[in-house]
Amino acid sequence: MCPSGAKGIGKGETEMAKSPEAKIKIQLPEKFQMDYDRNLALLRQNPGPFQIFPEPVFEPGGHPETFVDFECAFAAQNIQRSAPRSILDIGSYRHFILGLLAHSPVTTVDVRNRHPLSPNETVLTGDAKKLKLPDQSFDLVLSLCSLEHFGLGRYGDEIEFQADSMAFGEMIRVLRPGGYLIFSTTITRARPAIGFNAHRIYSYAMLRSFCAGLTLSDEKFFSHRLKSFCPLEEVTADPQGWDVYCGCWQKP
Repeated sequence: MCPSGAKGIGKGETEMAKSPEAKIKIQLPEKFQMDYDRNLALLRQNPGPFQIFPEPVFEPGGHPETFVDFECAFAAQNIQRSAPRSILDIGSYRHFILGLLAHSPVTTVDVRNRHPLSPNETVLTGDAKKLKLPDQSFDLVLSLCSLEHFGLGRYGDEIEFQADSMAFGEMIRVLRPGGYLIFSTTITRARPAIGFNAHRIYSYAMLRSFCAGLTLSDEKFFSHRLKSFCPLEEVTADPQGWDVYCGCWQKP
């Protein structure tokens, strides 16, 4: 349910899309600016078939990585390991699902209307806490960066403060015995919190309670501070901060 490209960063700040004007008004290294001005002038002298306008960008160094990369890598590895024949996704990153659809049929659930972009996709518009699906109907249920948003009204869904636990129960209900539930969400070592109406921030104990009755297959913790997976002890204890939990659990 999180919009791709507009994820919370560390403390839940939203990375907004920048306008063309905002892109131009960035601070650039002096040498780059001098080279840029010279090369722009040269390009304008010989533009060929192109219209030329300034839009300076300076992004040196390594390729940027965010928690989303780590979540998706965790999910991909565990999906491959479990080799499911039927997959239900609830609110995960759209681009990740589009890649998954190249290899597997996926039923997707979203509170907002959406059209399928692949013949492998079946789209169900509905409420995650009231899935209109039979019991034990999927080999794998996937939900990345969604649990924390359910029932807070952020995406036009009705307010229901217990929606996260209700939706988690539904995910378990539609999972076949022996199947896997893969999910990611927020985590803190501080007191659990709600940044209303953006998201909840869970403690590890709360997440383990959601998974009562399931068997742990794999779990990892991502630290924004370390920019990598980390031990639980390295997860943030900032009262308003959050890191990321990734879990893969099997239904007996």
